[in-house]
Amino acid sequence: MLDGAFLSHAIGWLIGAMTVCAAVVTFGALFAMGRSGYRKD
Repeated sequence: MLDGAFLSHAIGWLIGAMTVCAAVVTFGALFAMGRSGYRKD
């Protein structure tokens, strides 16, 4: 089960998932920072 092809595939999917999550979090943070300038608190 844990041959080289499976391991490289799993690592690739893990890196891909981390990249997608980081992109979503970065976009959310930039969006929140951009919106905070318009608030009149």
